[in-house]
Amino acid sequence: MKKNNKKNALAYKIYSQATIDKYQKKINLLGIKDSYDAVIFLNFRLFSSVFIFFVILYIFELGYIIAPIVVFLYFNILPKLVIDSKINKRIERLDNDAMYFFEVLTLSLETGRNLKVALEITSNSIDSELSYEFRQALREVKFGKSLNEALDNLKLRIPSDTVNNIILNISQSNIFGNSIIETMYNQIDYIRDKQILNAKAVISKIPLKVSVISVIFFIPLILLLILSPIIIEFLS
Repeated sequence: MKKNNKKNALAYKIYSQATIDKYQKKINLLGIKDSYDAVIFLNFRLFSSVFIFFVILYIFELGYIIAPIVVFLYFNILPKLVIDSKINKRIERLDNDAMYFFEVLTLSLETGRNLKVALEITSNSIDSELSYEFRQALREVKFGKSLNEALDNLKLRIPSDTVNNIILNISQSNIFGNSIIETMYNQIDYIRDKQILNAKAVISKIPLKVSVISVIFFIPLILLLILSPIIIEFLS
């Protein structure tokens, strides 16, 4: 404990509390399996930046010019590569998991089970990243937290606005005694409509991609075929 306290005390001297909290919130969005202490990431970024700086300074003659530029870019791009890109990929996975997970949850609720039991059955019967996070929330309930507190903590680990919106509606229905089944049907319809809109957006971009590929590859090839006799005659 003393070593950890000393380590944290040193970290707070190097980084502000706001910086640590900012990165910890982001790292928490990676989920239970991949989350870690923000101080570890900040230390890695700092020490690796210093190492890269001196390596460039030693290797290149103009290292005193190149090193600051490279280190500045590395320092600012690293969080996007290591954290933000993983969060974006996780949002896609969670959105894909949401439809099936909440459909099964709704079916469990329709059999007359309460919300906690329905969540246990659903999360244990589905093998997905979203169900794993719900299992973690249910473990917190076993250790003494209320279901709503566990769901609030769950939202801190979920980067998907779609999933968080559903969790919020489930919590509110549980608190105010509204019909959870009706809420779930509305949310499932919302997810379905969103998936259809996303599919339409992807389809609408296909002609543009095809036209770009045509301009880059096919048009030069066609021009080459048309002009090849002229080129051959000119060269001969």
